[in-house]
Amino acid sequence: MEPFAYIQNRLHCEGVPLARIAEQFGTPAYVYSRAAILENFSRIQSGLAGIPSLVCYSVKANSNLKILRLLAQAGAGFDIVSGGELARVGRAGADPGRMVFSGVGKTAEEIDAALASGLLMFNVESEGELEVIEARAAAAGTTAPIAIRVNPDVEAETHPYISTGRFIHKFGVPKSSALALYRRAAASKSLRARGIACHIGSQILKVEPFLKALDEILEVVKRLEQQGIQWLDLGGGYGIRYGDEEPLDMDRLIAELKRRVAGTPYRLILEPGRAIVGNAGILLTRVLYVKATEQKNFVVVDSGMNDLLRPALYGSEHQVWPVERRAGPSAPADVVGPLCETGDFLARDRRLAPLQPGDLLAIMTAGAYGFVLSSNYNSRPRPAEVLVSASETLLIRSRERLDDLMSAEHL
Repeated sequence: MEPFAYIQNRLHCEGVPLARIAEQFGTPAYVYSRAAILENFSRIQSGLAGIPSLVCYSVKANSNLKILRLLAQAGAGFDIVSGGELARVGRAGADPGRMVFSGVGKTAEEIDAALASGLLMFNVESEGELEVIEARAAAAGTTAPIAIRVNPDVEAETHPYISTGRFIHKFGVPKSSALALYRRAAASKSLRARGIACHIGSQILKVEPFLKALDEILEVVKRLEQQGIQWLDLGGGYGIRYGDEEPLDMDRLIAELKRRVAGTPYRLILEPGRAIVGNAGILLTRVLYVKATEQKNFVVVDSGMNDLLRPALYGSEHQVWPVERRAGPSAPADVVGPLCETGDFLARDRRLAPLQPGDLLAIMTAGAYGFVLSSNYNSRPRPAEVLVSASETLLIRSRERLDDLMSAEHL
C-alpha cells in the first residue's frame, strides 16, 4: 500500500488529511501509518513461511511503545541493544523469550536484567563480554543462552557509518576467534550456545552481501555440529527507497535464504527495523519563513536536525512533499531548520513549488531513525508522535513541554 497519498491535491495518511493532524496536534510531529507497519511486517513474516523462523523487529529503528505493542500483537520478536530497550519491550507486553540482545557494550546491570527476563539469547560481541555474561549467570545461579556474533568481513556497500560487517568495524569477532569462544561456552556450566549471529550493516540495497554473509556463517556452523546450535541470526539492514534508488528485493532475498536453510536443522532469525517502519512515517513541519538571497533560496521550517538528524549525520536524502499541492513554477531551495548550525538542514537543492509562511511540508520516509535520534539541542522540545489507523488518529507520544526539559535539573 501507499500510506501517504494525495486526495484532491491534499496529502493524506491513510484516510486522514495531514492538515487536520497539524491542526489537532501541532507541528513538528511524526505521523505513522498503522496499516503500512503491519503490511511491511506481514510481508516478511509470510515470506518466511515453510521454514522455522522468527522475525525480531529492531527496536532501535523506532522504539515508541505503541508501535512495539502493535508488532508484538502481530507476532514479532524483538532485537534490542540496551537496557532501556529491554524495559520498553517489557512495558509493551512482549514475550522476552522471543528477544535477542545485541550491542557491543552491554553493562553488568543490563546483563542481569536480561537474564532475569528470560530472553532468547545474547548476541555476544567479544571475549570480554562473554566473560562478564558467564560471571553474571554464575552469580545468579542460572545459565545464559548465547550466540556469538561473527564478523564475516563482507562489504555491505552502504554508508561507512552504518556498515558493520568488516574487520575494521567494532562489531563481532572473526571466524577463527568465534570457534574458540564456542569451545569455551561448551565447557562452562553457566553458558549455553543456542545460535550464531551476524549483521553486516544497514540500508543495504543488494541481495548478494546477505547471501555471502550467510555462506560464511554456515561454514562456521559446520564446525559446531556438537554445540547444539539452533538459531541462525542474520541480522537486518534491508534497504528501502528514500529517493529514486531501487530498494532491496526482499522477495528474492527471502527466497534465497529459505533455499539455503531448508533441510537444515536450523531456525532463521531476521532483524528488520527500517524495512518495517521507514516508509510508514513522515515528519510533518510548518514553513516559518521563505528567504531568498543572491546565492540561494531557503525555506525555514519549525523542525530541524534536533528532530530529524539523518540528513546532517549521514547526508541522507528525504523527499519533501507539500501537504497542499499547488500549481506554479518550481525553484531550487534548501529546507532548513531554526537551529544555530549550518548543518541544520532537512533537504538541499530541492525543486519546490512556491511556498509561503504557514504552509505544511511532509519530510517523507522518516519512520525509522527519526524520533529515536532526536534531541533537545538548543533547548527545543521533541515532537509529538501520532499513529493513524484508517480514518482515526491516536496520539502515541505527547509533545514535550519546556518544563519537561528542565525537570531533572537542579539549581
